Amino acid sequence: MGYEWLSEALAALRNVESTEVLEVLSATRRMPLAAQSAGVRFVAISGRTQAGRPLVVAVRLLDGLDQQIIGAREMTSRELARFEAWEAAS
Repeated sequence: MGYEWLSEALAALRNVESTEVLEVLSATRRMPLAAQSAGVRFVAISGRTQAGRPLVVAVRLLDGLDQQIIGAREMTSRELARFEAWEAAS
């Protein structure tokens, strides 16, 4: 499975490094959730960087097993609480 960046998503990153996004996507513990916005289906993957920073990375499936990174941001406090509960339970 490979990841490629949507060029607009990479250009739109704010306060998140592209390397941090890849760390979340390669993390052992990730919480994927199916999502949809403006008719686009994607997976919101919650995880932590190697330094422990909690991020949400949005990816959509391309042909085969490849996925396109369409966005990334810090978790909200509500998302972080849900993620920490998931971490504690798993």
